[in-house]
Amino acid sequence: MSAATPTPQDAGLPAPPVLPSSRFGDQTTSSASATKPTILHLGDDIRWNHELYAELSTKFRIERSYSMGREEFKTALKERKWGDFVGMYRPFWNTGGEMGNWDLELISLLPESCKIYASAGAGFDWVDTKTMAEHGIIYCNSASACTESVVDVAIVLILSAYRAIPWSFLAARSCSATEFADANQNIAAVTHNPNNTILGIVGLGKIGYRIAQKASTAFEMKIWYHDVVRMEEREKAIGAKWCETLEELLKNSDCIVLATPFSGAVLLSHAQFAQFKRGSRLINIARGKLIDEEALLKALDDGIISAAGLDVHAHEPHVNKELAQRKNVMVLSHTAGASVESHVGFERLGMENLLGFLGGGEAVTPVNLHWLKKRE
Repeated sequence: MSAATPTPQDAGLPAPPVLPSSRFGDQTTSSASATKPTILHLGDDIRWNHELYAELSTKFRIERSYSMGREEFKTALKERKWGDFVGMYRPFWNTGGEMGNWDLELISLLPESCKIYASAGAGFDWVDTKTMAEHGIIYCNSASACTESVVDVAIVLILSAYRAIPWSFLAARSCSATEFADANQNIAAVTHNPNNTILGIVGLGKIGYRIAQKASTAFEMKIWYHDVVRMEEREKAIGAKWCETLEELLKNSDCIVLATPFSGAVLLSHAQFAQFKRGSRLINIARGKLIDEEALLKALDDGIISAAGLDVHAHEPHVNKELAQRKNVMVLSHTAGASVESHVGFERLGMENLLGFLGGGEAVTPVNLHWLKKRE
């Protein structure tokens, strides 16, 4: 059950005046509450970080949109329903996003006072962060809050691909003696231990690096990686090998893990699958649209890919039926980052971004600073 939104009075905290050093400047009115800049809270009530929310409420007036469809949300922005809010806060990934993709159509309707959007979740392919930056808005994600949860699921998928866990699970779950016996007697001929094999990671960010740490320590896997930037300190820490090209990584790895953001283009299609080491495995805990699923099916049919583990899918919430029915493919429901610990962190990190940046300091997890243009 969602907790009621606490007020400053509930927490026994006074409402302080606006600080001159804040990002939003002085706003003087006759009402004490009206002097506080406004933050638009998208979606459900917070559930865990009530003390921090109370602190946010002492410094800002919180307006709520709750769950609102795109057309209704657009109308509300046009009518300035929430006034000149200075920031937006979305504490959950499954609520507060009913208005759909944040593109120019929505972003252009935001008030000029809006400086920051702090949202739950790691991925941000649904947000045009470049356009936000061009409108003077910093977008902050919450990837660090779900790192451990995502990485743990990545490890599960790696093991499932090496050890044919989907085949064994489905055979046992069928309650068929024939299918059970088939798995029991034949799985050993096609499964392997991951020890001393090469794990190729595409994207050695926080999640990719943590996958490398756990895989190299627990399973003694050799780490190779490809990224747009070489990360020599991380290389040395885990004994990783950098591949300057994606092709080099694909040709040499026994298992590939995608841990890179979706930039708007498919990363793996027919040409790339032709470069894979034959019999290798593919894990995706990043974004489904990174993979051409028809090309993956062909690679599985041709034996180029021996097994796959997919937490994400190209056309969510719809899962490719041909992939889902294969006993050498583990499919999940985009739940790698779903844990209580992740959600607690999403809530907290969003508020920390707002308090830090709007208080005159810096945002904790901005993703579009390189595009940001300050308004004159």
